[in-house]
Amino acid sequence: MRIVQVIDSLEIGGAEKMAVNYANALLTKIEFSGLVATRAEGNLKNQLNEKVSYLFLNRKRIIDFAAVLRLRKYCKENNIDFIQAHGTSYFFSVLLKIVYPKVKIVWHEHFGARLREDVNKNTLLLFCSYFFKGIIVVNTSLEEWCKLNLRCNTIILLNNFTLNKLEIPSTILKGIEKKRIVCLANLKYPKNHSFLVEIASKILKEYPDWSFHLIGKDFLDDYSNQLKAQIADYKLNGSVFIYGSKNDIFHILKQSDIAVLTSTSEGMPVSVIEYGLMKMPVVLTKVGEIPFIIKDGIEGFLVDVNDVDLFYEKLIKYIQDEDLRVQMGDSLHQTIIKNHSEKGIITNFLNWLSDL
Repeated sequence: MRIVQVIDSLEIGGAEKMAVNYANALLTKIEFSGLVATRAEGNLKNQLNEKVSYLFLNRKRIIDFAAVLRLRKYCKENNIDFIQAHGTSYFFSVLLKIVYPKVKIVWHEHFGARLREDVNKNTLLLFCSYFFKGIIVVNTSLEEWCKLNLRCNTIILLNNFTLNKLEIPSTILKGIEKKRIVCLANLKYPKNHSFLVEIASKILKEYPDWSFHLIGKDFLDDYSNQLKAQIADYKLNGSVFIYGSKNDIFHILKQSDIAVLTSTSEGMPVSVIEYGLMKMPVVLTKVGEIPFIIKDGIEGFLVDVNDVDLFYEKLIKYIQDEDLRVQMGDSLHQTIIKNHSEKGIITNFLNWLSDL
């Protein structure tokens, strides 16, 4: 089998990480594993195995015929069977399908916030779904949405997974050791960082020696500007730190003591898997697939979106009880190892493709 991952960019993000993870994991399992970045490269390129076939198209516009033809040439030369199109790359992949009908498209949906969108906002996706051979989703809600709204009935739910790879440690977190709270999430909707800053303000009034560390791409846009203004207004610049994109995630988590995610919607966030691999005690909002894989009070604490008081209360429990942090972190680790292992997911994926 010969499979190519297609992704718009290799900037650090959930869908982008999964494209790299699939390309790397498939390398020893199939005849050919490749990855194509259509619009931009990024930090995740460094995490791609050097044996994975890689192509950067440098697409300049939404419909870039020269880029489509370069991808057609690549697929033809390498006799590609399947395009695994991640997120919004489905449209570019359909353009390829039009000029190279032999290739089969499998769309990999990661965008949990789609559940809140009006169907009319997804007319392009609806049209493109006629060209899909199959759809991969990361939670049951997305599975139901795709069945109801799209024109491809061959759908499989596959958990996200991540590879605990060797890193080059480079990031040194600020703040006091053993008193750090980390959040892995790009600075964008629907990650809800403003809610996290509210929580930080309450926590730091009682525990001023603790600190919050926000890891993720800073787009330097209105969301980012408003977040930084909020941090300044609350006088938290010495306790809430923004780092931008980082490649040494596991090294960062080793320096952290509690992990959080405050999103208003999600698919299955890769950050939660990374938290589990590193045995982090977590407080998470009850969104996407999270409540289906994490038992509240056993493998972490789950809180309704924007419930400031309960989120604060759960963080205080961890701050006051190091033994509880160890217990919860160990429980989450066991769950992630059991349900999000590379081996089992890749086996199910390849069996599904064979049936297609």
